[in-house]
Amino acid sequence: MTAEKRTHLNEIAQRHGDPWIWGIYIMLVIISIVESYSASSREIASQGVYMPLIKQCVFLAVGAVCVFLLHRWDYNKSQFLFLMIPVLAIVTVISLIYVLLFGEVINGAQRAITLVPGFMTVQPAELAKLSIVTLLSYIMAKNQKNRDISNTGMIISGVAVAIFGVLMISSGLTNTLLLMAISVSMLLIGGARVKKILLLFGFYIIIGGLFYVFKHNNEHKDEIMQQNTTMVQTVDSQGDTVYVSAPTQDASGGGRLRDATWRNRIKAWWYSDSLVYRPLTNKNQQEMFSRMAQAHGGIKGVGIGQSRECSRLPLAFSDYIFSIIIEETGLIGGIFVLLLYLWLLARAAMIVKRSRRVLPSLLIIGMASLITYQALFHMAINVGVFPVSGQPLPLVSKGGTSIIVMSVAFGIMLSVSRTIANYNNKNNKVEESVLPEGLDAENPTQIVPKNVWK
Repeated sequence: MTAEKRTHLNEIAQRHGDPWIWGIYIMLVIISIVESYSASSREIASQGVYMPLIKQCVFLAVGAVCVFLLHRWDYNKSQFLFLMIPVLAIVTVISLIYVLLFGEVINGAQRAITLVPGFMTVQPAELAKLSIVTLLSYIMAKNQKNRDISNTGMIISGVAVAIFGVLMISSGLTNTLLLMAISVSMLLIGGARVKKILLLFGFYIIIGGLFYVFKHNNEHKDEIMQQNTTMVQTVDSQGDTVYVSAPTQDASGGGRLRDATWRNRIKAWWYSDSLVYRPLTNKNQQEMFSRMAQAHGGIKGVGIGQSRECSRLPLAFSDYIFSIIIEETGLIGGIFVLLLYLWLLARAAMIVKRSRRVLPSLLIIGMASLITYQALFHMAINVGVFPVSGQPLPLVSKGGTSIIVMSVAFGIMLSVSRTIANYNNKNNKVEESVLPEGLDAENPTQIVPKNVWK
């Protein structure tokens, strides 16, 4: 790379944040607009041709405003830290508790709060993913000792993840697993020793075991509740009034813990060598149609807007949008999308090497891990590597809460990358400005002594 090009990239990074992160964000937004419209056949039938696209563009526009505002807001400002750490954590915990008790059931899981009926619902599980990153960044930065995370910091971090994980359990098991994966990445960047990370894993296993015992002890009670029936008045074919038994609401599969759903999904995934010889049923139609879409796409795809399975595949616009991407753009397009997310994580790791402080390092690697790991979970579910579970493709799948949360994550990454790019800039010393006491610990993974942007 020429010196002139390096200088140009330095100037862009100092003014606006890392140009590669901007490029990935813009590319994902374009893919979101194109593919969400292609995958919305079921919604078009009920809402009109353009309404799904308009709703998606509205949320993307709100997300773009968040990115623009956040990338200009220095991460080390007290207002930024106050809003993104304690305020976000308190709002998230309250909303998670509310959903656990009174939440709306969507796609068989109790996970949402309705704000605007028919237009916008909030899923606190998405907020929790963002909140756990900022909260762990604060805890780990506050508990740095000899370029390592202290035992107190490890305990507090583990308890925070466990609390969020338990509160998110009604929204899907993969959300809890995602939190654990993010926390491990942040621990590695925070300088935690392997021994401590293994101990934390043991803590997670113990908490998971206790939770399983709790569910197992309540399983018999749940089965009794599901067997309860109520008498419903109806009219038979001769016009006479009769009473028939109908299952109670708990039998619909919308219970808070969904034990049977998890077991059936994991069992079906574990014992499924292939779907080729299975009959198509209501229970496996998502898996079957998603595989049909991928097989139909082949290597090059059938072309943008030419998807055949989008009209049959349930949740093609959200949980299974990657299958539609592969159908329309083929294996080549699927690999391209995968590489976008992997490059985002790699780019964050490259920026971490330049940071002098651990707090920005944890923030940017945590946000990148959140986006990338969620994308990998989504793709793994679509291709059958993981059991079926709802997990949107970041910035691409339909969903207002997810789009805005991921946009905020991109905005924070750009803010951190901009401040790091300026630490050798004589005209802008934001990287060297004073942080609250206890948050100015050195980055234990800093490698690059000179801040030459590439």
